[in-house]
This record gives sequence, structure tokens and C-alpha cells, in this order.
Amino acid sequence: MLIASLLSRLRGGEVRLAASYLSGRIPQGRLGIGWRMMEEALRDLPRREGPLSFPEVDRFFDEIASQRGAGSLERKIRALREMLSRARDEEQRFLSSLIMGEMRQGALEGLVLEAIGKASGLPQERIRQAFMFSGDVGEVARAAIEEGEGGLGRFGPRLFRPIAPMLASPAEDEGEALKRLGEAGWEYKMDGARVQIHKGGDEVRVFTRHLKEVTKSVPEVVELGRHLPFREAILEGEALALRQDGRPQPFQVTMRRFGRVKEVEKMRREIPLTPYLFDLLYLDGESLIQVPYRERFRALSDGVPSENLISRIVTADKKEVEEFLRRSISAGHEGLMAKGLDSPYVAGHRGFHWLKIKRAQTLDLVILAAEWGHGRRRGYLSNLHLGAWDPKAERFVMLGKTFKGLTDEMLRYQTKRLLELETGRDEWTVYVRPELVVEVAFSDLQESPRYPAGIALRFARVKGYRPDKSPQEADTIERVREIFEAQRR
Repeated sequence: MLIASLLSRLRGGEVRLAASYLSGRIPQGRLGIGWRMMEEALRDLPRREGPLSFPEVDRFFDEIASQRGAGSLERKIRALREMLSRARDEEQRFLSSLIMGEMRQGALEGLVLEAIGKASGLPQERIRQAFMFSGDVGEVARAAIEEGEGGLGRFGPRLFRPIAPMLASPAEDEGEALKRLGEAGWEYKMDGARVQIHKGGDEVRVFTRHLKEVTKSVPEVVELGRHLPFREAILEGEALALRQDGRPQPFQVTMRRFGRVKEVEKMRREIPLTPYLFDLLYLDGESLIQVPYRERFRALSDGVPSENLISRIVTADKKEVEEFLRRSISAGHEGLMAKGLDSPYVAGHRGFHWLKIKRAQTLDLVILAAEWGHGRRRGYLSNLHLGAWDPKAERFVMLGKTFKGLTDEMLRYQTKRLLELETGRDEWTVYVRPELVVEVAFSDLQESPRYPAGIALRFARVKGYRPDKSPQEADTIERVREIFEAQRR
């Protein structure tokens, strides 16, 4: 395997960086680079000086991520241009995709973890287990390849080392979830900020779902942790900003509290946070990772005040689930989580132990382009670029992409139809005349600097094609903004 061969030749920080980049991860996190900034950086690049090394790319990313204040955008673009000017064409494409979160080289986390196993000679299950507790594929690669089994021994559930969160798979509706899980724990699905609370005596630290520490930004969460009766614990939950009537504020409002280290008390008065806990992963020196969900929740509820526990029922009755879903939506939440009662906590993994059920909205949008699929979808146009008409700009503007919801029949149809509409292509993408209308379900809309309208779809999936509609009858960007503003209100 090429990736294993590459990793086995590297040492030290280069192993960590190579594994991270191939997984689509940048250790510095989000760099604050949007599509317009990337286009500006790539425009009329000077002659290449090359070659680029892993440490040099890392230093450029440090420089870009550190820019703040007046003139920061210009400084980001300048550093980005300097880095890209030293890259070969294929390196430019790779780095651009990495920065924009649009990796399509086919490696990503699963394949990189497999390559780490081959390069180190360690069992694949051992590699995955280490990653489960670390959440940092680069550090796992470095430990496995340089230190072997002994290096992986330090990756386990430990206080103040964040654990990659367990993720849920979508279910079409409550019926599908019941069919998969039978009797289950049903919880309100809240659109807040997922938090992981680590408590060791009086010391409490808080981490996000991306394993970033935010302790100083969320004193309410810290205070709850300190008052819990556990001596040592790792807990998970959601932190939400609520309106005076108890309904949740939009996700973007909640996120204004995270990452703030100045005027925290002022922000706390303006946007107070309420934490709701739903899992207990570690208690008084013992890992609960393999303990069934029903027992973890029982231990959690023994120590957490009821007002800070997630709303929950346990049932296999569809009518009870439907009523609970109605109550969740009525309270302003997204839907429900369904959790298998005997399920372990599978950190960093998206499986069918946990399912999410949401009431989606729909828009009729126009396909602007499509990307070639991978794996089972190889040879088919799969990932769709979706747009709405902007009457002021007199063009379609992109709102996001999705490959979800497509059946084999739909893949065959859209590949044939979109190739008939082709206007051009690059290595991964076929661009088409904006004629094909598709009905798209989505959970909500969010602000996004990536797209021209500044708005993007969240959790979009294709419901079906609308051959009865012309592009002129599809939804406009004005309609999209109406939904966005209603959502914010």
C-alpha cells in the first residue's frame, strides 16, 4: 500500500503530519480560509520556488491560523500564496482540498489507520482502539511506527485527555429506528455544542467534539462539573443558549460562546449556557467505555441534577416515540436520538448503535455540477453541487453538496442525464447546464464563508428529482434567506 510505504519512510513530526493531512485533518484546526480567499491566493501565482516539506507546510499553517485583527485576511492570503507558489500542480490541488475540507484522494481516516497498521506491523484492532481514545490519527501514527506496542499503551481513557466522540447514523424515521434497535433509549436531539467534561477533584476541564479545550469560555459548564458528586469522571452532553421561554437559540448563537477568552462574564450575561448531560464514560478510576448504555445512563442520573439531564424515555412503543418526537420538535429541538440499551461507547465511530431522527425541511434546487464517486459508486456521478437562483446576481449560487439519499437507480439516471448537460470538467468534477431540479431535504441552514450567498445547507440529502419543474420554478436564494431568517428568529 502506497500510504503505508510513505509512513514507514518518515520519522518524528513528519509521520504525524503526513497521517493527519492524508486523513483530511489540519492539526491547527480551521484556518479561516474561504473559497474567495483561495481563489485570490491562486490567481497569477509567481514562479514556483519549491520543493515543500512537511515541516514547512506546518509552519505556513501556523502562520495562517495565528492571524488576528485588522489586516488579518490580507496576511492570511499572503502566507497562503507564498506556500502555494512553492508547490507543484498536484501539491497545489492537494493543499487546496485539504484547506477547504474537500479531500477526495480516497484515503481519509479509515484507510490511513489501515496503513498505520501495515507500516508498524501492529494489529489493526490495536491501531483503531488507540485512535478511539486519542482522536488524533497523526499521534497514533507516530507512536505506532516509532514506539510500537509500547507507544500505543498510553492511549486509553484518561482524565483531561479528550476522547473522540461516538457518532450517530441517520434513520429515515422513528419506524426505521425501532426496527433496528427495538426497545431503546430515546433522547431529545439538541442542536447545541457537544461538550466533554473531565473532572478530577476540584479541577474541571471542558472539550468540544473536535477535542479542543474551551474551559475558560464556558464557566457554567465548569461550575456544574465541580458540583457533581463524582470524584473523577468524564461526562458528555450538549451546551445550549436558551431564550427566556426555554426554547433553544440558533446554533450560531450558542457557538458565539465558544473560543471566547475575553469578556467571558459579559458574554455569559448576554448568552448564558445550559448544559444537558447524556453519557458517563469514566468514573472514579474505571473506564465505562464497554459498559452498556443503560448502565452508563443509570450511573449518570444517580449524580446529575434532573434539570441538567437530557430529556429521555425508554420504550419500544411507536406511539410513545411519536409523541416524544412531537414534544422535542415543539420544544424547539431537532428531533430524537435513539440509543441501543446494550450498546458500548464506540469512540470516534459512526455506527448503528446510535441513530438520529430529524424532521427535515425541503427545497427544490438546481444541480450545478457533480463529482465522480468512489468505492461502490466509482464510475457514477455522485456528489451533487446544489444551487438556487439569485435574481440580483442573475446566476445560480451554490448552497452546498450532498451524495446522501441516492439509490442505485438514481445514480444511473443522474450520471446519464448530467453527462448530457456537461459544459466542462476537471479531474473530479463534471460541470453542467443548470437544468436538472432536485428536491433536497435538510436539517437547517448555517452561515458559511465558503459559498457566495454566505449560507449553506446542513445535513442535506436527496429526496428525488423534480422533472415536472423547470429551473425557473425552483426555489430562489430569497426563499433560502427567508428560511434562514425564520430559523434565526
